[in-house]
Amino acid sequence: GYLWYGAQRVMLGEVPIRDFMAYDIGRYYWSAAWMSVWGGKGIVALRFAIAIFQIIALYIGLAALARTTTRQSFWFWLFATLVLLTWFAPQFRSFDIALPIILVGTLSFLIEQPTVRRYFLTGVVLGVVAIFGRNHGVYGVAATLGVMAYLSIRHEGGINLLTSARYGLLGIVVGYLPMLLFLVAVPDFALAFWDSIRVLFEAGATNFPLPIPWPWLVPVGEISAMETLRGVLLGTLFITIVAFGLLGIVWAIRKKLKGEPIPSTLIATIFLTLPYAHYAYSRADIEHFSVSAPPLLLGVLVWLTMWPVKFKWPLSLLFFATSLVVMLPGHYLWNCYAVNKCVEVQILGDRLKVDLKMASNFMTLTKLSEQFAPEERTFMAVPTWPGAYALFEKKSPMWGIFLLLTPPSIADQQAEIERIKIADPGFVLIDDLKLNGRDEMRFRNTHPLVDQYIRDNFVPLNLGNPTIRVYKSKLAE
Repeated sequence: GYLWYGAQRVMLGEVPIRDFMAYDIGRYYWSAAWMSVWGGKGIVALRFAIAIFQIIALYIGLAALARTTTRQSFWFWLFATLVLLTWFAPQFRSFDIALPIILVGTLSFLIEQPTVRRYFLTGVVLGVVAIFGRNHGVYGVAATLGVMAYLSIRHEGGINLLTSARYGLLGIVVGYLPMLLFLVAVPDFALAFWDSIRVLFEAGATNFPLPIPWPWLVPVGEISAMETLRGVLLGTLFITIVAFGLLGIVWAIRKKLKGEPIPSTLIATIFLTLPYAHYAYSRADIEHFSVSAPPLLLGVLVWLTMWPVKFKWPLSLLFFATSLVVMLPGHYLWNCYAVNKCVEVQILGDRLKVDLKMASNFMTLTKLSEQFAPEERTFMAVPTWPGAYALFEKKSPMWGIFLLLTPPSIADQQAEIERIKIADPGFVLIDDLKLNGRDEMRFRNTHPLVDQYIRDNFVPLNLGNPTIRVYKSKLAE
């Protein structure tokens, strides 16, 4: 919903970050452009846009493997493709999962032949990647610096560090040029952009942390055997991602000092793994780990090609089985047919299958919208329902559309109240959830001024759901 709402608003001429809470602008303009090609504003059109990006990343990842491995069979390439596709979940993380794959391919290309031209092209890709996600740009730069240091060991001819850095920086400026133009040419965008960075520094973190799911903390006997296995494997992966990065760097440097060749794609994955491990640990759940996993996955795939056949395939099957156990619950299709009962709903012309809870929420929103926010009138759904606006093509009355990040200041809350007054929503829906089980993260505690304004100016309704508070406008019929 966060991405879908943003893409819809861009199609209507709004600007991400300035006009609504958003990630960096690249994914929204990409999605809006391909949705226009598809000819719709529904979620299927959005998935079409996502799929195009996935295909590009998948091709780059497989091409990087193909350039730096010995000849492999059809079955290996099928296996590699299935592994990467298995980790493309949950779907709303697809851009973030694709970007590290693109970075692996880019750094592999540089390591193969570190020329001035390739340093410049690497910089261009880093700049473009940062337009889709500034954290990916930072991780990419950190890995590139590591690669540059690695290439400087036993340096024989070629360009020096200063020259390579200069051309790489020039490439970053060229790649990031669309964002720089936005900062200069789009009114009020620069202020909103720097404010979004300020908020991160004030919070001192990019996510609300979760306890690290170490494998020895899995409550064996309290959950099913499959959930136990999944927990142990996920915890092991959290250890593996750090070990692969740290030990890989030591191993690569030793090999370099001895003058022994290493596949360029393997080197790229080693230097990208540690920066992305930071993201995995920033909020230690499967959704964030899946974003961090691609360098590790591609590194393991290269490593598997270096084994004799009698070891390669048993290890490959174990790797694929691990991926399936960990990632299948994140795939919509698996959830619909193996876990939850799904029903069909019609949304913006698309026929979708959703679980019963989602269908119930949709019906509730439909009834409330028809009664209290018909036609052009909007409503308000907080703190974590940005998809509600996209369902009905409504504009959020608040700038913030996903309100579980840093609690806003008094001034920010007052600004939001002024926006709510102007928008005059027909009803307000508040999901009274506790993030990470913490009562202080309820909407009433993170946004007390906004919550009090709603209590003072809207009439409560009883829908029989104790976890959801609903209010109607005093002027609504």
